Amino acid sequence: MRLAALPLLFAPLLSQAAVLSVCTEASPDGFDVVQYNALTTTNASADVLMNRLVEFDAASGQLQPSLASSWTVSADGLVWDFQLRPGVRFQRTEWFSPGRELNAEDVLFSFRRMLDPAHPWHRSAPGGYPHAQSMQLPALIKHVEAPAPLQVRFTLNQADATFLATLSMGFASIYSAEYAAQLLQAGTPEKLNNAPVGTGPFILKRFQKDAAVRYTANPDYFAGKPAVDGLIFAITPDANVRLQKLRRGECQIALSPKPLDVQAARQDPALRIGETPAFMTAFVAFNSQHPPLDKPQVRQAINLAFDKASYLQAVFEGSATAASGPYPPTTWSHAKDLPGYAHDPAKARALLAEAGLAEGFSTTLWTRPSGSLLNPNPSLGAQLLQADLAKVGIRAEIRVIEWGELIKRAKAGEHDLLFMGWAGDNGDPDNFLTPQFSCASVQSGLNFARFCDPQLDKLIAAGKLSAEQAVRSGLYQQAQTIIQQQALWLPLAHPTAFALLRSNVQGYRVNPFGRQDFARVQLD
Repeated sequence: MRLAALPLLFAPLLSQAAVLSVCTEASPDGFDVVQYNALTTTNASADVLMNRLVEFDAASGQLQPSLASSWTVSADGLVWDFQLRPGVRFQRTEWFSPGRELNAEDVLFSFRRMLDPAHPWHRSAPGGYPHAQSMQLPALIKHVEAPAPLQVRFTLNQADATFLATLSMGFASIYSAEYAAQLLQAGTPEKLNNAPVGTGPFILKRFQKDAAVRYTANPDYFAGKPAVDGLIFAITPDANVRLQKLRRGECQIALSPKPLDVQAARQDPALRIGETPAFMTAFVAFNSQHPPLDKPQVRQAINLAFDKASYLQAVFEGSATAASGPYPPTTWSHAKDLPGYAHDPAKARALLAEAGLAEGFSTTLWTRPSGSLLNPNPSLGAQLLQADLAKVGIRAEIRVIEWGELIKRAKAGEHDLLFMGWAGDNGDPDNFLTPQFSCASVQSGLNFARFCDPQLDKLIAAGKLSAEQAVRSGLYQQAQTIIQQQALWLPLAHPTAFALLRSNVQGYRVNPFGRQDFARVQLD
């Protein structure tokens, strides 16, 4: 009798919903990911709500099927055919009930919206499509068509070695054409941004800005229902508070911890550390359209004035390596022998005098209020740079600007000096060069140096034409030389990506690109 009663006694415990709470550092800008470029927005939208035709598997370093089960490319590299996975359904929410399964019309809508200025949805993104514009997709893609209900064909104007990898980026997520038509008919296209629908592992339930994003598991997810029943992003800008919440069990995962918090977590038996070298670069961008930052000597002087070694020790506390250029050292085209700028205040002053600025000049230095993986201590970092610049006569006023506003204004080119960071999305080295240094990216706003150089632009474009890695590597090393000589950035650091986990979290892996996959996470 007692044995028979055991299942009844334990049934309430076994049926309790498992909810994964993740402490994150900032609110997403929205959920229509094509409009934005912040990683926090990609994490809250593309990574949990949506899927793409292909996905990049960081563990294997290979592109994997996702919504496309297979693909082929013509011998000349111009025609790409994708066979869509059958039986995929868009999410059923309080605001949408899908009437059909995913088909080619959804892929056509998702790309034509970004590519075609005449498309009825093109103007729905007030700030445009920064990634699509920076990656020059409107010029690259000749047309997108559907030869069959589950087949999509991209015809390119020229071969592009980065095209398939680009399709794994968050902005290439696939939207429901059926839902979009419903919103357009109702005159509420803005709901695509605040009431999203995707095919991903989680469904949005509620968003409270600067507080929390709540999701529930998608029972119809084509890759299988997630192991947890619910997901919460607890928006917690202060890294110390994230650690406190983790220790109290209010979060099971804390993202973007400070280096000191990582050290503290190593001493706590209730916590574990997840880590991997990040495919990222922290930097200070110089707005080359704002005098006197338009002069290479001035940009070089700032590089020489900064004591980077002291900065790395104070801000990253041993958790990052020094950056000498845009690429992390694990990048296959990284120019290892390219000289950086050694700390030399005397030479910095001489360069300023050569530029006609012997008495120095005044400028502004923008940073964010809260820490992140690429900027663990924004206040301290800005103060260190300000002090070093003052020693060579540059008077930099620090301006602390909320993250969303900072990104918006920086894309508009309002900044002088800007603490920023970039995470490669797909493992391809072009994912640093095209968004950050191409002429097209000046127009889209992602080129924070605001620098358009025909020679550099030609090298970047040529690097995408060849399928030979050695050829591409040679072109990209030439591009890195120009970037270094022009001193478009003050390269800071290549960080280690950390996450703090409670010991009962299983199946979570830190991604070197900063992307998040909670579909496989279990709570013991």
